[in-house]
Amino acid sequence: MSGSGAPGPGAAPCRFAHYFVLCGIDAESGLEPDELAGENFDQSPLRRTFKSKVLAHYPQNIEWNPFDQDAVNMLCMPKGLSFRTQADNRDPQLHSFIITREDGSRTYGFVLTFYEEVTSKQICTAMQTLYQMHNAEQYSSVCASSSCSMDSLASSIDEGDATSLAKLQRYNSYDISRDTLYVSKCICLITPLPFMQACKKFLIQLYKAVTSQQPPPLPLESYIHNILYEVPLPPPGRSLKFYGVYEPIICQRPGPNELPLSDYPLREVFELLGLENLVQVFTCVLLEMQILLYSQDYQRLMTVAEGITTLLFPFQWQHVYVPILPASLLHFLDAPVPYLMGLQSKEGTDRSKLELPQEANLCFVDIDNHFIELPEEFPQFPNKLEFIQEISEVLLQFGIPPEGNLHCSDSATKLKNLVLSDLVNDKKNGNIPSNALNMYELLKGNETIARLQALAKRTGVTMEKITTPLTEKEKDGKLSCEELELRDYKLNVQLREVFANRFTQMFADYEAFVIQAAPDMESWLTNREQMQNFDKASFLSDQPEPYLPFLSHFIETQMFATFIDNKIISQWEEKDPFLRVFDSRIEKIKLYNVRAPALRTSNYQKCSTLKEAAQSIEQRLMKIDHTAIHPHLLDMKIGQGKYEQGFFPKLQSDVLATGPTNNNRWASRSTTTQRRKDRLRQHSEHIGLDNDLREKYMQEARSLGKNLRQPKLSDLSPAVIAQTNWKFVEGLLKECRMKTKRMLVEKMGHEAVELGHGEANITGLEENTLIASLCDLLERIWSHGLQVKQKENPERGQRNKGKSALWSHLLQYQEREEKQEHSAESPVGVGTERRKSDTGITLPTLRVSLIQDMRHVQNMSEIKTDVGRARAWIRLSLEKKLLSQHLKQLLSNQALAKKLYKRYAFLRCEEEREQFLYHLLSLNAVDYFCFTSVFTTIMIPYRSVIIPIKKLSNAITTSNPWICVSGELGDTGVMQIPKNHLEMTFECQNLGKLTTVQIGHDNSGLLAKWLVDCVMVRNEITGHTYKFPCGRWLGKGVDDGSLERILIGELVSSTSDEELGKQCRTPPQQKSPTVARRLSITSLTGRNTKPNAGQIQEGIGEAVNNIVKHFHKPEKERGSLTILLCGENGLVAALEQVFHHGFKSARIFHKNVFIWDFIEKAVAYLETSDQIGDNEEALLLQRSSCKTFCHYVNAINTAPRNIGKDGKFQILVCLGTRDHLLSQWIPLLAECPPITRMYEENALLRDRMTVNSLIRVLQTLQDFNIILEGSLIKGVDV
Repeated sequence: MSGSGAPGPGAAPCRFAHYFVLCGIDAESGLEPDELAGENFDQSPLRRTFKSKVLAHYPQNIEWNPFDQDAVNMLCMPKGLSFRTQADNRDPQLHSFIITREDGSRTYGFVLTFYEEVTSKQICTAMQTLYQMHNAEQYSSVCASSSCSMDSLASSIDEGDATSLAKLQRYNSYDISRDTLYVSKCICLITPLPFMQACKKFLIQLYKAVTSQQPPPLPLESYIHNILYEVPLPPPGRSLKFYGVYEPIICQRPGPNELPLSDYPLREVFELLGLENLVQVFTCVLLEMQILLYSQDYQRLMTVAEGITTLLFPFQWQHVYVPILPASLLHFLDAPVPYLMGLQSKEGTDRSKLELPQEANLCFVDIDNHFIELPEEFPQFPNKLEFIQEISEVLLQFGIPPEGNLHCSDSATKLKNLVLSDLVNDKKNGNIPSNALNMYELLKGNETIARLQALAKRTGVTMEKITTPLTEKEKDGKLSCEELELRDYKLNVQLREVFANRFTQMFADYEAFVIQAAPDMESWLTNREQMQNFDKASFLSDQPEPYLPFLSHFIETQMFATFIDNKIISQWEEKDPFLRVFDSRIEKIKLYNVRAPALRTSNYQKCSTLKEAAQSIEQRLMKIDHTAIHPHLLDMKIGQGKYEQGFFPKLQSDVLATGPTNNNRWASRSTTTQRRKDRLRQHSEHIGLDNDLREKYMQEARSLGKNLRQPKLSDLSPAVIAQTNWKFVEGLLKECRMKTKRMLVEKMGHEAVELGHGEANITGLEENTLIASLCDLLERIWSHGLQVKQKENPERGQRNKGKSALWSHLLQYQEREEKQEHSAESPVGVGTERRKSDTGITLPTLRVSLIQDMRHVQNMSEIKTDVGRARAWIRLSLEKKLLSQHLKQLLSNQALAKKLYKRYAFLRCEEEREQFLYHLLSLNAVDYFCFTSVFTTIMIPYRSVIIPIKKLSNAITTSNPWICVSGELGDTGVMQIPKNHLEMTFECQNLGKLTTVQIGHDNSGLLAKWLVDCVMVRNEITGHTYKFPCGRWLGKGVDDGSLERILIGELVSSTSDEELGKQCRTPPQQKSPTVARRLSITSLTGRNTKPNAGQIQEGIGEAVNNIVKHFHKPEKERGSLTILLCGENGLVAALEQVFHHGFKSARIFHKNVFIWDFIEKAVAYLETSDQIGDNEEALLLQRSSCKTFCHYVNAINTAPRNIGKDGKFQILVCLGTRDHLLSQWIPLLAECPPITRMYEENALLRDRMTVNSLIRVLQTLQDFNIILEGSLIKGVDV
């Protein structure tokens, strides 16, 4: 509640209650059916709902909390009026509600509904007429069915009993001469703070006064006037006593450094849901999913909603919050935004009959049946097991079974038993029997408890012996109402402390990662949308590994963004109360924890403040700080307000319309503080920016990312509903724009790093979170405005858990397309021309097909639900850069869209839809591997093509060629290529990103020599094509005599990119050596421009630097090390350039000379000569270097592989790098005599300074644990 504006009579910002309201039947308008509550004409008239009306409310209006008649009426009587006869149960019911205004401020309502006898003859007659019509209809329908068949008669009449019609009329009837008719009426208090217990007691005492045989001590107006105008709000940290009709009522308010006020009993929440379920629902709320609570009892809906949101401290729910959704507002369930709503279940209706527009991201909580349905993929709360263990201990101290209590009776449902002593031993209200409780017996068989027991055993705690301490009074079986209430208060605060402590531990160092970029509030507010306010990547890198799945999702939520915004705003404004309390707690734990790193471990730290929190509440309730004025006689007209038992009197409005003049202490005190605030405000207006503008900016900044603020409950005109839906559409588009922009910026930033610009600011984990939230957004867009009746696809079999609106749309599209396919070729392909290479060998172009991509997903047996399939399809389309194109194609079938969606749906707003597709198109600017990297175990078909250089060689070899493809996730093993074929397809488990291809043959036949240009391999699902350049001969007696080569892959840009004009591709990965480079390595070097000494040294530095940078990235972010070692600018290539510099490579007797020839000559020399060293230590080192060098070279030479001389050099460099031996081998080679015969005098290897600098550069790799890909060193045993 904002306290702005000048205080009126009774200074309402400080008043305990703002309004007293009376709702019921309007005798003048009579019985009006409530159409908005749904068609219910099949029901008997007593079960139907009729329109209720606000009969009176006092005062008429308050400036800063205007009375919203429609909303209050709807929430006081969400089902409208209900009628009963003397035969029905007419127990009073208590429920509460909340009105959230557009600015986020809240008002609470507490309602007592009771039944009053109908005295209007007109209404009784109307009810009788309705019954006569209803019975006539029933009779005619039964007769009609009996004329069809006797079987249907039996089924249509209860239990097949022929006399049941008479029964039906007897039980379901109203006879004006025999029955007394009762109608519901309610009294309600509207308050700025949720003082539930105090309001409940006040309303119960009012009700008792109406039904009691004796009139109350004073007219009811006195008590209502007193609570409206003379009872103040208790100051923070104080308690207050005021008076009801019969006895005093006490309420208290937490101090400025305590957890905020929460009066709803968490005991009931835990009893209703059970601990395990509650923690799961709590996690869904934290991750801002759609939460739908479902119960017959309004108060249960409110208790669970308020209980769970209370536990979010220091965060606050930022989205749609309607704990009680009136029947007339069911269209709110269509909202494509996160929401927390409560829906009343009708008696006897089954969950499966409940049609919901979207269930992909829904957490469905069936409170009455102790059952929850969770969304498919969501991370667990950190340290969940230890957390549950700690909460269990608190619950057990209060005698509450952690698995909940299905039969817990809501105190509100049995208000008739106003005496609580009868409830003490019933085990239903969380009370415990007089004998000690063996907890183990009570909880046996619960899986959570079994896990907790195992945990407890390890820590040496036994659970069998847990007994609950009982006070003397409890032993007598008597617990007074106050004691029960005190227990609830203590339990509430202790449970909340445990939850708050978790966040204090998890976010103890959050402040270090807040980005304070703006110099003043004005510039921050104007640039809010463009600014990063929290360093997410650094924060996540600082967290324990087990926390990451949850935290990476949570820091993307609106509640976390608002929390950080509040932190930034606190530089210029007074701190948000939640933030102030939270920060003071962090200060406190930092004081106690001198070692800051202890904050960052995943060790579970229990809450240590439980006792003091409970004590402060107990002290406040035991020692009353303030007492309000007693109710007193008012200046009333004589003869009015006459008491009549069982009927709520017509109140005198003139005495309740205004309060006393401002002469009491608290009112005047509040006006002086108000004056002080006004002065401060005026001062800030002079020095700050224009207040209205500032307020506008504040609202915009705070609502950033929120798709819609709280929907208005009161006005239900079609225009308002249309406007609400329009806001949803705008919100979805804005969210799409922000999400795609964030994905682009993060991803491009990451790739810029690989090119050496700036620093990485996205982790794989974060990327996955962003893609998951994009999937969620698409699911919400496809659920908006869905025709629920179209939801089930009759031809697709039974109801599927995890329904997805997007997948349902895709399936119906697929069905229509497949029907057309057999008659004419479906227009989904982009042709089947083949991709030409320089040599004329072709790779058929992959058909761009939405249906084909669906079939790929449908063939994945690992995915069991529709939501999973939709997500897999989105990931696949995103990886193929076809998401926007596919969705455009899906939506191009307008007839289907019209059939599935209402006119106001997002997908039928043409301009917004086009913008949405355009935003998705921007994602094609970057490469994602979000399908390949997630579905690692699926079988994938690959196609490979070998492209020879025909001008210089045969297209086909007569020998038996083979191929082995390797990727980041594994390899295919050796596969024989069919004879006379250059193309083959094969299926194997997902290889991930492809890295190397080994190709070779057995040298048999007449035409064995083969000059291969390159090998192309394509993933047939994702369409990723890799090129493995070769440009070398395979065959004995040609080139370096190699029969097999290891080729390094590069990702080829897809042709569809070029077709669609999307040239903005991600930077290419480093490639394997080109043909030119490979030829230069042979004796043909003279034909190419040789690099000079400076360029060669630079190349070595760059290659080593890239490897160092590789190891400084987080493990999950590192690319392929193979490329850095053997790629075009890799270490092997750089060292080859060093060894080629000044190499005498002229043909000797028409035979090429290779670096490997020099290596072998060096080995021959080292194996025969004795080394001479300056000292013994140097000699030993030299000997061991010689020994390993000779051993490695011989192992490579004797390996059972037909690798050529350049291939052997590559293996030697890779092994030397892995085992950190290169820097020891280089000086051996530089000093051995063969170097003078095989190298010119100006060669780099003969220059001592160059060799020393090369050694120093290579030594920087000593610190890294280098793991080589198996394909590089297969068969070499060192």
